[in-house]
Amino acid sequence: MTLYLTDATAPAEIDRARAAGWVRGVKLYPAGATTHSDAGVTSIDRVRAVLERMEELGMPLLVHGESTGAAIDVFDREAHFIDAVLEPLTRRHPRLKIVFEHITTRRAVEFVGGARAGVAATITPQHLLHNRNAIFAGGIRPHFYCLPVLKRESDREALLGAATGGNPRYFLGTDSAPHAQSAKENACGCAGMFTAHAAIELYAEAFEAAGRLERLEGFASHFGADFYGLARHARTITLSKESWMPPESYRFGEGALIPYRAGEPIAWRLDPAAGA
Repeated sequence: MTLYLTDATAPAEIDRARAAGWVRGVKLYPAGATTHSDAGVTSIDRVRAVLERMEELGMPLLVHGESTGAAIDVFDREAHFIDAVLEPLTRRHPRLKIVFEHITTRRAVEFVGGARAGVAATITPQHLLHNRNAIFAGGIRPHFYCLPVLKRESDREALLGAATGGNPRYFLGTDSAPHAQSAKENACGCAGMFTAHAAIELYAEAFEAAGRLERLEGFASHFGADFYGLARHARTITLSKESWMPPESYRFGEGALIPYRAGEPIAWRLDPAAGA
């Protein structure tokens, strides 16, 4: 579980979260960075005392890393955040554990790879499988709109190299977001892609395409647990090379939810009977 930071969060709340025993990290959304983040942090300086307490307690900070100023190009928000916020933050708090969540650019890969100890990153399946062309293929494709937004092909290639390279600084994080079809398909559709129905199978496609399927287990099951200081799970799952198609939609409240790859084949299938 995670605790979400706001400008009003106090250090005492970090103490209570730590004492609870089930809060494993504290999430920082810059205000307005993505769907439902309006109550996020407006300035990193407003939570400096909280970060100092987290550093003392060893509580990880989980960051949605984008600058949200109106003058910043949407495709440059991640790089701007690294330079303006994240890099200074790693120097100011040298013992604070930081997860740069759902990174999307070559710049982020390079930053994490060269950062001090205690800095890691998660990568989503959609950012491994697609570049920003997917949003505009044959027209506006709202179900490919997420934040951080898909980037260039060179960025996707850098992410794939990081995810499949065996470096324990990079591990799985789906950022799967369930939004109703009506919220996605309208004049101001919300950000988010729903991948939870087939996340591990999608990662398997990406790793297979890179010729590094044997490294999926570390990325998916080991590196994240190790970073958080959690025991690796003793049970296993089995993936079969068997094509299947997700449904066109799932029932979602009074409406419907369109999953990623709806009605299109996925090359790997999770075998529910083969776990151990």
